[in-house]
Order: sequence, then C-alpha cells, then structure tokens
Amino acid sequence: MTEVYNKKKMTKTRQALRRNMPKAEIILWSYLKGKQILGLKFRRQYSINKDTVDFYCPSIKLAIEVDGDSHMYNKQQEKDLQKEGNLKKLNIKLIRYLNTDIYDNIEGVVEDIHKQIEIIYDI
Repeated sequence: MTEVYNKKKMTKTRQALRRNMPKAEIILWSYLKGKQILGLKFRRQYSINKDTVDFYCPSIKLAIEVDGDSHMYNKQQEKDLQKEGNLKKLNIKLIRYLNTDIYDNIEGVVEDIHKQIEIIYDI
C-alpha cells in the first residue's frame, strides 16, 4: 500500500512546505523529531494520497495537524473535513491543534499528544 504515501509527484510540494513551515509547526517539530515522544518516529510534511499532513507517525498511523487562522473559514473547514475523511478510510487517526495552543501552551500540547497516543494505541 506504499503507493498512497509520499508519491513522487508530491515531492516538490513536500519540500516547499518543509522549507516554509509556519512558526507553530517549527515549535511543535522541535518536540516531535528525534523520537522524543514515546520513542516514536514522526515525519513532517508527509503526503498521503493527495493530502499532505503536517506530521505523521507511520508506525501507529497517527497524523497531527497544526491549524492557523485560515482553518477558521468555511471553505478551509470543508477541505479539512474531507482530508480527515480520507485519512479515516486508511485507518489513520488525526489530531488537530491550533497555532495559539502551541504558542501559549506547548507543554500542554506535548502532554496531550502523549495521552492521546497512550489512550488510542494502548502504548
């Protein structure tokens, strides 16, 4: 089923997204990279089918999205729901956080990620 993950045609998109990560994503990435959370490897700007998720842990099929102001508009919310549905069809769990959550309470976000993983995946 690898044909749905990191398709070659999405390489330039993924690279551009990595080079231009918003500040909130950079902050969260500093806590996710290097197997810092429960020894799990996360990848950033990972494509799954036609969607790209901010962070993805393949071993437990967990995606994390960081939402800024643009996600508050109806059109973007519709796209977000469609993305979530696409991921759900592949048995991928999605967790969302707002930029403000990361700026104001990164420790709480990291703690919540730990708890979500422990609850969902019984780790």
